[in-house]
Amino acid sequence: MLVYLNGEFVDHASARVSVDDRGFLFADGLYEVARVYDGRIFQLRPHLERMQHGLGELRIHAQIDAIPDIAERLLDENELRHGDATVYVQVTRGAAPRAHAFPPPETPATVYVLAKPFRQHPATYFEDGVATITVPDTRWSRCDIKSIALLPNVLANQQAKDHGAFEALFVRDGAVIEGSHSNLFGVLDGRLITYNMCGYILGGITRKLIMDRAPELGIRVAEEPVKLAELDRVEELFLSGTTTEVMPISKVDNKLIGDGKPGPVTRRLQEAFQQWRSE
Repeated sequence: MLVYLNGEFVDHASARVSVDDRGFLFADGLYEVARVYDGRIFQLRPHLERMQHGLGELRIHAQIDAIPDIAERLLDENELRHGDATVYVQVTRGAAPRAHAFPPPETPATVYVLAKPFRQHPATYFEDGVATITVPDTRWSRCDIKSIALLPNVLANQQAKDHGAFEALFVRDGAVIEGSHSNLFGVLDGRLITYNMCGYILGGITRKLIMDRAPELGIRVAEEPVKLAELDRVEELFLSGTTTEVMPISKVDNKLIGDGKPGPVTRRLQEAFQQWRSE
């Protein structure tokens, strides 16, 4: 498998980064993952715009304008023009002697791009819904930056796996705000609701697509929290994300959401998403 690393296309098995890379030492970097459907990269521009925002916030000087061309070449070289795949992009502050403060500004950033096949989640997840658990949100307050520092997310997701669940949902100040690797939507009193955009959640690309286009389907959308104490009133819940797409939630902490089956709003958005991704 061919990958891109710091200006070169190299075999995945021979790709190397320095042990002084700040991504390795400090998790000082960002990443993005985009879906590929039959050779077509879905929503790549919004992903790179989000990465550019994060680079600015972290003051990492890196050129990512060539990423689309790099990704297209990797899809060709790795014969990924049919079926499902992903494109992974990671940028770190580069390699320098270990010190907390930034290295000299001329230090080259480390840029890595990988395209590989993606194995879709089982159809039953989308047809029947998935089980989730709630966990306290112990993350930092800049989750709007898609940082590679994901240890709280890793621990939360493993806790979900330990309980036989698909996803862990973070709870902050009495609100269920998002998953360990997904955004969260609820349906309450016929309205589609999701936590407001701030430093506590990631501005998901699929989240924004749903919010922008749900009104076209006659679905009212509001940025307001799904309250933990009101989960018994919530009619529907679903996850959104690059790899989760629109995935219904059937249970939270072993309690059914609604009647335990995907609801009509979720179904309409699932159908619409299949159309959006082919446009």
